[in-house]
Formats: sequence, C-alpha cells, structure tokens
Amino acid sequence: MGEIAARGGAVRQEMEAEERLDTLCINTIRTLAMDAVQQAKSGHPGTPMALAPVAYTLWQRFLRFDPQDPIWPNRDRFVLSLGHASMLLYSLLHLAGVKAVNRKYERLGDLAVKIDDIKRFRQLDSRCAGHPEYRWTSGVEMTTGPLGQGVASSVGMAIAGLWQADYFNRAGFQLFDYSVYALCGDGCMMEGISSEAASLAGHLRLGNLCWIYDNNHITIEGHTDWAFSEDVATRFMAYGWNVTRVGDANDLERLNRAFALFRRTKDRPTLIIVDSHIAWGSPNKQDTHAAHGEPLGEEEIRATKRVYGWPENEKFHVPDGVYEHFERGIGTRGRDSREAWIELFGAYEKKHPDLADQLYKMQHRELPDGWEKGLPEYPPDAKGVAGRDASGKVLNVLAQNIPWLMGGAADLAPSTKTRLTFDGAGDLTPTVRGRNFHFGIREHAMGAILNGLALSKVRPFGSGFLIFSDYARASIRLSALMELPVIHIFTHDSIGVGEDGPTHQPIEQLASLRAIPGLITFRPGDSNEVVEAWKVAMEIQREPVCMILSRQALPTLDRKRYAPAAGTAKGGYVLADAADGKPRLILLATGSELSLAVDAYEKLKSEGIAARVVSMPSWELFEKQSEEYRATVLPPGVTARVAVEQASTFGWERYVGLAGKTIGMKTFGASAPLAELQKKFGFSAENVVAAAKSLAGGKK
Repeated sequence: MGEIAARGGAVRQEMEAEERLDTLCINTIRTLAMDAVQQAKSGHPGTPMALAPVAYTLWQRFLRFDPQDPIWPNRDRFVLSLGHASMLLYSLLHLAGVKAVNRKYERLGDLAVKIDDIKRFRQLDSRCAGHPEYRWTSGVEMTTGPLGQGVASSVGMAIAGLWQADYFNRAGFQLFDYSVYALCGDGCMMEGISSEAASLAGHLRLGNLCWIYDNNHITIEGHTDWAFSEDVATRFMAYGWNVTRVGDANDLERLNRAFALFRRTKDRPTLIIVDSHIAWGSPNKQDTHAAHGEPLGEEEIRATKRVYGWPENEKFHVPDGVYEHFERGIGTRGRDSREAWIELFGAYEKKHPDLADQLYKMQHRELPDGWEKGLPEYPPDAKGVAGRDASGKVLNVLAQNIPWLMGGAADLAPSTKTRLTFDGAGDLTPTVRGRNFHFGIREHAMGAILNGLALSKVRPFGSGFLIFSDYARASIRLSALMELPVIHIFTHDSIGVGEDGPTHQPIEQLASLRAIPGLITFRPGDSNEVVEAWKVAMEIQREPVCMILSRQALPTLDRKRYAPAAGTAKGGYVLADAADGKPRLILLATGSELSLAVDAYEKLKSEGIAARVVSMPSWELFEKQSEEYRATVLPPGVTARVAVEQASTFGWERYVGLAGKTIGMKTFGASAPLAELQKKFGFSAENVVAAAKSLAGGKK
C-alpha cells in the first residue's frame, strides 16, 4: 500500500508541476502582450490576456504544427480572425520557437518573432505589425484585421484540405487530414461575411473546421448589448454546426474536452463558444474599453503582475522553463508529425510519382508540363465571340491541364461561363469533392474563401458580374495585400448589360479595381486577347487577377492585318499603326471598345490622317514595362490622344494627358437596348473620329 501511495503521490506532484508550468506559460503570454502594447503606446491587450488559456491549450495540446517548418503541407492551420489581438499570436510564435521561411520556401533558421520584435510591436520593420501580416511573419497563416475575413477564409482552407485529401490520398498514404482552427470574437460574428461563410460551411459539412468564439460581450463602443443580442449558439445549430460551450476561458480541462470533441466530430464543422472577461487580471481594473483598445498603463500592469506573482518591474520577462515546456509540447508533437509525413511522402513518391510531382508543383505554385496544350486560337470574325464565352472555353482547357485549378460562381456560372464541363470535373457537395464550387449568392464570402483556397496552394477562381465586385472588395483587397494568385472573373462589364439598367451596369468598378495596389486587371478586346490574358494570369505566382469580360459578342480581329494578341502580355501594345510608324494621333481602348477604335482608325486612315491604335488590356502590366517600351507605344511627342472605354473616365488622364480626350461614362447608365445606349452615350466610330479630328486637325 505504501508503494502505491508513494506512486500516487509522485503522479500528483507531476500533475501539479505540469499545472504550474501551464499557468506560467499562460501568464507569460499575458505579460508579453501587456508589455508590448504599453511600450508601443497602442494596441489591444485585453483580448490576448483573456484568451491566453484558450490559445495556449490549443497550441500546446492539440495543434499539429511544427515550429521548425511552419509551412509543411499537412499542418493544422490556426487563423487569428480577431487580428487586433495580434500579440496573442506573436507571443505564441515566439515562445514556441517558430522559425522563419522566405519566399523561396527556404527555412532560414532564425526565429520568426524574436523578443526584440515584440519589444518593437507596431513599429516600422518589426515582424510584429499591428495586425498579423501573411508573408511578413512566418507562422501567420493569413493577414487579418478586417473582422470576419479570417473565419471566412478558414472555410476555404478547410475545403482545400478535404479536396486535397480526396485527390492525393491513396490506400496507405493519408497525406492530407489537417484541421483548421479560427479564433474569432463578437466583431467577426456581427460582420455579414461570417454569416455567409458559416452558412456555406454548414451546408458542406466541413468536419475539419473549428471556430472558437470569444464571447466576451465587449466591442470598441462598449457592451455588446447595445447592438448584438442574438443567440449565436442557436444560429450556428441552424447552420448545421456542432456547437459546444466552455463557460470559463481559464478552465483548461473543459477546453481540452471541447477540442477533443471537435476532433471526434467528422460530419459537420464545430463552434466552441468560450466565455471570457476581457479585462481579466487586476481586480481593480474596471475600464473595459482601455483593456480592449488601449495600453493598460504602468500602474495597472504592475498590479496585474503582482496578481500573477510576476516581477512587477521587469518587462518582457520569460521565466525559466517556459521555452522548454513549449518544446516538449507543440515542438515535439509537431516535429514527430512532420517527420512521419516526410517519410510517408518519400514512399508515396515511389509508388505514385505522377501525383507526387503534381503535389510538389502545386505547393510551389508551379504549373504542370503541357499546361498550355489545346488552348484555342480564334480566326477573324466580324460577328465575334463574347468575352465570357471565349473565357469559358479557355478555362475548361486550362482546368483539364491543371488539376488543382478550381472554383465557381456566386450563383452565376451559367452567365459567367465558369462551369467546368469536362468528364471528372464534378461538383463540390457535402459528399463529393469536385472542382465546380457553388458559392451561392455570397460574393463577399466567396472572395474570402478563394483567399483561403489560395493560401492552401490550390489555384482558385471565382466569378460574378462586375457590378457586384463591390460586395467582394474587402476580400479582393486582401488577396492583393497577401500576394495571392486568386483569379476573379467578372462578366457583364459595361453598359453593354443593356436593359438591366443602371443597377447592373458597372461604371466606377473598373477604375476602383485598378486603384488597388498589387491587383492585375485585364479587360481584353477580343477572343485572342482573352486567351493571352489567361496565359499571363496562370503564370503569375504572387498577384491576384481580375478578368473583366463582356456579355456581348466582340469582333475577332484579323491578326494578320493587325498586331498579334501576344502583345497582351505587356499590358498595352500597338495594334494598328500609321504607315510610316509616325502617327499624328493615338486612339487607346480596352474591351468592347477596341473594335470601335479600330473602326475609327480605318475611317481616319481613309481620310489620310495618320493614326495609331493602342490596345490597353492591362494598365498594371503596361506600367511594369520599361520606360523605353512605353515610350515606343505612347510617344511623348504625340499629344493628340483619344481614349474610349464604356466605364468611368477616371484614370485615363495618365495616358491621354491634359491635351487629350476620353470618351467614357460620366453618369450612371440607363435601361435600354445596347445600340440605343451606345448612341446616347457617344460610343460610335463617328464620335471617336470627330474627337480625334478636333485634336489632330486636318490631314497631312
């Protein structure tokens, strides 16, 4: 009996020692957050302090993530959707010893977040930016800040994980089975994008997805009772989620049970509601707004550290044993998991070399051999083909050649021509992991889900009408900020929508998309430019693309008479020129107006006026060309310039100059047949010719 009692006592002592280490690590996360925000004189200390036990439990006991290699393909994903709590993530990245990885997927050996970075939280060039930044800080799975974006993108990550498992896994080779965790708050729950994404996730029964909801009842303005009183648990049960609750964020045992329940739940996503108090710490702290959005103040920090049993005047203190404890937990578990995966992949390469090669290329954003095979070439045709129809044919060829090219539409695939129709493409359903996605009428969530797919290294596309790009703008902006090669396909690109009227006729959307840094827009002028635009888009590795396409037919230009469409790759090129290469005036156009400019050019030519037509399908690519090239296309000495585009004239002044003219839209559209609209708003060859003559004068 004495031996059993002694053994039991030893076990209790070991458990108590483990609990003390748990508490020590949790309080280290808290104090690092407090100190960093105080030193920066800005930030949000309350949420990192309140959620430290939740994040610690997940990382230390459940998350399958190797700090030595934070990008190995089958890692679990952790998304901090409430990005204002960034110090929670930075503390974890530092204490877990996560290593930095560069753009070439090379491990650098340095810490992703050093203690000096934490000391310089929110300062220039610190790896600890105000909100987590993908690519800037290794271990950050995505850029978060706009609330709701993180949870919505996590749905894309989960879909990608299930598709990868279905496509790559084989008997004895379970290469993909990762889980996706997203930590969110009241702000994420209020944003409409989370409702869109949660609804779709429940419909698709994403059993590898877990959202952890910090139910703290506090936002910037104050208590959530002022604006938010719904029953979140019932709402998510209605979506088809598994919902569980942890009544106290500090209860590690109940957190353990909640995460274990998620891992056992395979037929639906899980929501864990965690009740927390944002100003947890000093019992004297009453100002919850300060705890949420401002530094605590030196006096409050010292008082809180006394509660923790911390050296109250010591800053950025990491006690002995904390790093080692993380190494024994997430470090060992992650390393063992990754090494086992690498060994498994080695055997997989031998048995399934083609699939292994595809997986390697997909992970490195490379294209398979022969990806261009079978792309169409369109003969001259005065009637022509609609941009959306040409794009649909190109997309189907590319998707057959690139197995990880996938996507869909916001309920508009028949109109945007984005359905993959070849054998084996399939549909994404609750039971089938096909490549045709049905996002429903959820443009904003679609954009975020596409980002999540791209973050998981598949190549996604999503489509809708150009007018509804406004609904997806925040997600499109984030794809540019994260440098993700998402392809956004927008059809019905102008007043060419006709009778649907001004609510459906995009005017300012094209200019506003061109204004987003790092986003490539294409508005091709005929079917062959569509082909070339897709070829360029597929080779882009770190920039999103917006493909702007017409509903109406575009004449297919005679490329033996005019310049080859390959000039599309440069963004702008000379399509038709003066006989001696010395034009007196230049006509610039994109999209459906390109043929209009060509018609005007031919009329001017017949009258002896030396003109040039410049096709400008992508301003952004044109700006990337050398100054010398741009000068050959738009000679500075030729100031008589006319641009024509059925959209806002905003921005064209950079190309036509103060002396030039732009024929475009300066009002909203109208409901009428296209021919009447073109006449009303001046989109005719005669109007272009008249504008050109007014600038160039008579013939010479």
